[in-house]
Amino acid sequence: MQLLIVKTTSLGDLIHTLPALTDAARAIPCLKADWLAERPFAEIPGWHPAVRRVIASDLRRWRKAPLAAVRSGDWARFREQLRQTRYDLVLDAQGLVKSAFLARRADGPVAGPDWRSAREPLAALFYDRRHAVPPHGREHAITRTRRLFAAALGYPLPADLDQPPDAGLERSRFAAPDLAAPYALFLHGTTWPTKRWPLAHWQQLARWFDTRGIAVVLPWGSEAERADADAIAAASPNARVLPKLGLSAIAGWIAHAQVIVGVDTGLMHLAAALGTPGLSLYGPTLPQMTGAFGRRQHWLCNADQPPTIDRARPLTVSVERVIEQLPSLLS
Repeated sequence: MQLLIVKTTSLGDLIHTLPALTDAARAIPCLKADWLAERPFAEIPGWHPAVRRVIASDLRRWRKAPLAAVRSGDWARFREQLRQTRYDLVLDAQGLVKSAFLARRADGPVAGPDWRSAREPLAALFYDRRHAVPPHGREHAITRTRRLFAAALGYPLPADLDQPPDAGLERSRFAAPDLAAPYALFLHGTTWPTKRWPLAHWQQLARWFDTRGIAVVLPWGSEAERADADAIAAASPNARVLPKLGLSAIAGWIAHAQVIVGVDTGLMHLAAALGTPGLSLYGPTLPQMTGAFGRRQHWLCNADQPPTIDRARPLTVSVERVIEQLPSLLS
């Protein structure tokens, strides 16, 4: 069976889709899967052994200058790539108008969530086949996607939906960093200001690891995050700020860490997919919907947090609660 998966963004959303592909590959031994993703995330699908080809889209750039995309030939070359294969099914696992639009450009019948299930109901108008799954926000994103794949591809739902899923990623494919000592990795960077944890808390936590002989490693993605990493590292003599890294390189640091502590950010989902022990902190968002879901993953939310998403609600988890949880992950 020839399948095209359309899941274009973002990092966490692509990671959430990997377990569904693992299910599909087990249920359909002859499955040949291609994957359409935005270029900044195009490395991720290729990490899964069931993916044969990754097609990179530059839709974000093209939308800013559509005439330039046409004149340069970029759009035509992209269309040609999409239509190299006649697919038995094109599955839009994103449920957005933009992803449905791209799915229609491929050669094959298009399936996706029905209008009650899609994140953008209008996306369902683009599909030849529509499937009902729990609406966005009613169930964890990984489980919703596993349900969608099973319905679209016609195999029974796995019985272990409530168990840590298999994302199909092997730690061994990512090179171990050149650091002999055990280390903890802090994922401190995130887009929402309310998802951030105070720098003073990170500094206190870095000192706690230092007293236990565990180095702290700090990646970053923007200059603002680099400045925060420098400030955290200044609090501990054994802390190390990494250079700016690509996804595969940072995956190596994540895969071989002793523990990850992080806020609600895409790289925490990668830690969960790789099975690295992780402690995730949540304030404005709800982990039961989009939290890092995997083996040895712990969630900490604000005390007395209501069951709602609130972009204005700050992250107020205390350092003491984090430190209380860490020994179980380090053992």
